[in-house]
Amino acid sequence: MSLVTALVYRRRHRLLGRLVQEALALYGMEVPAAAEIGPGLTVFHRGFGTVLHPYTTLGADVTLYNGVTIGRADPWVPQERSAMRRVVVEDGAVLCAGAKVVCKEGVLTVGAGTIVGANAVLTRSTGPGEIWAGIPARRVGMRAGAARDAPEGQRAEEQRAEGQRAAGQRAAGPGRGAADRQARDAGTGAAAPASAGSAAPAASAG
Repeated sequence: MSLVTALVYRRRHRLLGRLVQEALALYGMEVPAAAEIGPGLTVFHRGFGTVLHPYTTLGADVTLYNGVTIGRADPWVPQERSAMRRVVVEDGAVLCAGAKVVCKEGVLTVGAGTIVGANAVLTRSTGPGEIWAGIPARRVGMRAGAARDAPEGQRAEEQRAEGQRAAGQRAAGPGRGAADRQARDAGTGAAAPASAGSAAPAASAG
């Protein structure tokens, strides 16, 4: 266990709590006593710049990199009037460097084993074993083995959605092909053949 992690677990000490909080502040790390921290926390790079909201719950074996922020989307509103209730980071989740988890309302849950990428801004709950990145964050993949370990209903839903996408692509294929052929014909100047009943062009006046 690193020194920073040891300090995090001792921040509620009846006599030394205040001193521990000041020691964490030297690393630019703010972990309020009200935050719930599960066992097995791993903090990389001494957690420089990491700030957790008091209404934060970290499950077991969560990993935090430097610069992580967990907070609410309405900091200008007094806490008692905020729509945010809690951020729950479930077991085995990984918050990469600079990741921001911002709760708009209610409870935002980072699913078990989910990875939130570097500098991502997550504003909604995730499922288990997912990979989220970007601003605002969106799901960009699944962790290895997560699809295999997903509940049967979830796997069936994902397979059904994949089948619907494939069917849509097949249905749209011929239409796109005809449009492409028309575009090619227009670009090469090809003209449609004249029908048998079409009038011959008139001769120009002499």
